[in-house]
Amino acid sequence: MADHRLPLPDDFRCPISLEVMSDPVILSSGHTFDRSSIQRWLDSGHRTCPLTKLPLPDPLPLIPNHALRSLISSFSPPPTPSPPLSSPTYPSPSPSPSKLDSLSQLNRLAKRDPSSRRRLIESGAVSHTLALLDNPRESDASPVLVRKALTLILNLSLDDDNKVGLVAEGVIPRLSSVLAWDSGWVDCRFSDCRAIAATVITSLAVVEVNKAVIGEDESVIGSLVGLVREGCGRERKEGLTALCTLCSTYEGNRRRAVREGAVAAALTAVKEVPGLARGVELLGMLGKCREGRVEMVKVRGCVGMLVKVVVNRGFGRNSSGYAANRGKELEYGLMGLYWVCYESERVREEVRREGLEEECLRLVDEENANDKVSRNAKNLLKVLRGEFAKGGRI
Repeated sequence: MADHRLPLPDDFRCPISLEVMSDPVILSSGHTFDRSSIQRWLDSGHRTCPLTKLPLPDPLPLIPNHALRSLISSFSPPPTPSPPLSSPTYPSPSPSPSKLDSLSQLNRLAKRDPSSRRRLIESGAVSHTLALLDNPRESDASPVLVRKALTLILNLSLDDDNKVGLVAEGVIPRLSSVLAWDSGWVDCRFSDCRAIAATVITSLAVVEVNKAVIGEDESVIGSLVGLVREGCGRERKEGLTALCTLCSTYEGNRRRAVREGAVAAALTAVKEVPGLARGVELLGMLGKCREGRVEMVKVRGCVGMLVKVVVNRGFGRNSSGYAANRGKELEYGLMGLYWVCYESERVREEVRREGLEEECLRLVDEENANDKVSRNAKNLLKVLRGEFAKGGRI
């Protein structure tokens, strides 16, 4: 019978004894050692870190590395190879309960506070968790295991200080792989894994420098657009949120999203789920680049949908969740119309015929209109009246 146990990473071995640590502790230098080995080092009169050779404080606290200890306990040492057997072994389709329990424990720690999340990252939890996301389709990985691994990465990304480090650890290619799962293969067992992966992208993209790094991945934006176009309810919502975050300030991501078909995908999402403000928001953002404006003019039904959003035709006021989204839909519906009218005289004439000048005047005069809605209505009104010089910007 094949042994499916995973090889222990070198990080699990004490730098002094080179044995797997049973009681890992952290020194003030930031390095981890097995308690018995570092205690022998100290008892022999040494007052420096074995690795850095820097002086240690006296008295010296030995801080238990609970996260690393939990990770070690969830792995089994590699089997001793038998010479007659040369065929490779593969990860077990059903992970051991101890591995699932370990991920559950790590998730509880990650939810606790920023210092717990920092200790988890310093312990090497990220690299070992990412390894669980490698080729889940080929290895027939447990959906529970994949879900817990993705949730741990999401929890670790809660703090801004961790977001850049997670991207540097190689999180994006793994998330990209999950997002690219074929809809025909993703069944109910994995139904929320792509949604969680998109949520992690949103969390990481809050940091500006990560927006460009994520966008440079060959498939992330394309996979998110596919999620919006073909995904189920939660997948579609999280895909739109991730795209809005990536495209909020970075021009290169807007152009890339347009090339991947984001305009048509967002239009489909809004039509199929009335009141889905994120779809309208994405269109408003994509209009900020010329490629997006040209595509919005070209895609059939896009201008008409934006008009309906603004004048509230075709979207029932009593739809579930609609009232709460009305302000956002108005804000970005007006922004989208501004950009397409800015781009095309034909569209300006079409929008005028729909009575948008009167609608903009009403929104500007409304006492309860929020500032962004009022500002966007004023800008659209100027374009429709020919008062806004080409080159103006919202």
